[in-house]
Amino acid sequence: MENEIRILICDDHAVVREGLRALITTEPDMTIVGEAADGEGAVIAFRELRPDVTLLDMVMPRMDGVEALKIILSEFPSARILILTSFSEDEMVFPAIKSGALGYLLKDSSPEELIRAIRNVNRGEASLHPSIARRLIQELSQPTTLPPTLEPLTEREMEVLRLVAKGYSNEEIGDALVVSERTARGHVSSILSKLHLANRTQAALYALREGIANLDEEAE
Repeated sequence: MENEIRILICDDHAVVREGLRALITTEPDMTIVGEAADGEGAVIAFRELRPDVTLLDMVMPRMDGVEALKIILSEFPSARILILTSFSEDEMVFPAIKSGALGYLLKDSSPEELIRAIRNVNRGEASLHPSIARRLIQELSQPTTLPPTLEPLTEREMEVLRLVAKGYSNEEIGDALVVSERTARGHVSSILSKLHLANRTQAALYALREGIANLDEEAE
C-alpha cells in the first residue's frame, strides 16, 4: 500500500508487543516492520528499518527509552516517536518531552486512542493526554529558561493554542475555526516561534501551565 504506515514496536514485555501487533495489524494501512525488546535493540532496529512511527517503552533493560530516544533523534532528527508510558514511569516523561518525542500514550489507553495517536504522530502532529499532563504541571511550574516572547499571541493564535492543548490536529483545528488546514498549520508554527517552543506537546503544556487551557475541558 502506497501510504502504508510502517511501525516499529519497542517494549521489553512480549505480551505487550503481541497485543500491540494484534491491534495494529487490524488496520489496513498499518504494518509492523520490526520489534525490539530493549533500548539498544530499539536503536539498532531503527537504524536498519527507518520506520514511519516508533512505539517506544520508557522502562527497558540495557538502555531505557529516554536514552534510546536521544540517540535515535540525534541521528535521525525527523524520527516520529510515540512514547508508551505507565503511571509508575512519570519521572521519565518530562525528559522525553524535552528530548523531542512527538507523542505520549498511557498503556491503559483504548485501542481507538492508540490508533489515533499513531496516525497523529505519522503526520508529525502530537497531543498530550490530560492524565499525563496533570503529572507534568508541577515540573512545568518551575521558572522557564526560555527568553520571553517579544511578540504577543494574537486572539486567533490563543484560540488555536487552546485547541492544541486539547489534542486537536491541524485538520481538526481548521474544522473548529472554519479555516483551511494550511492556515491552522501556519498558526501553530507562529505560536511555536513566538513562544520559543520545540513542538506541539510543549505548546500544550505551556497553555496548561499559563491557564490558557483547562485540563478539565473536554474536546468536543
